[in-house]
Formats: sequence, structure tokens, C-alpha cells
Amino acid sequence: MSNKDMIALQALYRKKIEGWNEADGQKFAEPYSEDADFIGFDGTHLSGRCEIAEFHQMLFDKFLKGSLLIGKIKSIKFPIPNVAIIVAISGTIEANQTGINPERNSIHTIVAINHKDSKQWYFTAFQNTRATYMGRPEKTAQLTQEIEQLRKSG
Repeated sequence: MSNKDMIALQALYRKKIEGWNEADGQKFAEPYSEDADFIGFDGTHLSGRCEIAEFHQMLFDKFLKGSLLIGKIKSIKFPIPNVAIIVAISGTIEANQTGINPERNSIHTIVAINHKDSKQWYFTAFQNTRATYMGRPEKTAQLTQEIEQLRKSG
């Protein structure tokens, strides 16, 4: 796909992270389509941008208050011109902590679609999986280090 598409998808992912870091459920959900499916690390299934926004605002106001999300896209594939499959990583710095909690590291699989009417990309499916790497603590340490590098670089 074009460089313009890659830039647009990177911007969507950054907007989601900015929404988290600003504790703004609406901004966090803006990259998602009206009918998006969002699967949380615990199996929670949210349907649509509105539900994603409301649920995350509750999380930001209670359980995730003061936390920061750090993440990046690792790969983008385009099986057809208006569909992208994105793999990303993220880590969380919890409130009153200075470093990333390795137990909250995640791998994201995201399906994005480019709506023909608006010519805009939106996330239409999101799967968040905790990166536990059972029996492989070196992989956990490696991912945590990669996420820490993101934080330090900017």
C-alpha cells in the first residue's frame, strides 16, 4: 500500500495511545469504526465505538487512573487494498510507578478498514493478548526492554 496509508494507520494507533494517556475514553475510541469489535485481555467483548469509549472511560476513572500506555506497531499487512492487519506491542506504567509492569505487556492484533465513502481508516477489530510467554522469562524481559526503549526514545 501507499506510504500515506501507513502514515494514517500509525496516526490511528498513536491517537488511541494518546487517548489512554489523557484518560479520555472518547479520544481512545475515535480510531474505531462505529461497529468495531474490541476484545480485551480478559476476554471482555465490546461492540462499537460508543461502548469502547464508555467502558474505557470507566477504566480510566477507576482501575487505570494515572496509568500510561506505551506501544508501537510492529507490522502492517494489506491482504486487500482497503484492509490492513496490524500487529503491535504495548506496555503499561501504572499510577505512582516509574517503570513498565511486565505482567501487563500485550500483543495487539488489529484489523483496519478504509471506508470507501470517507476514504478514512478505522480499526474494526481489536484483540489484546497479554504476553506471558509461559516458561520463557527471557522473552518477557526482551519485550519489556523493547517497550522501555520506546519510552526513552520519545
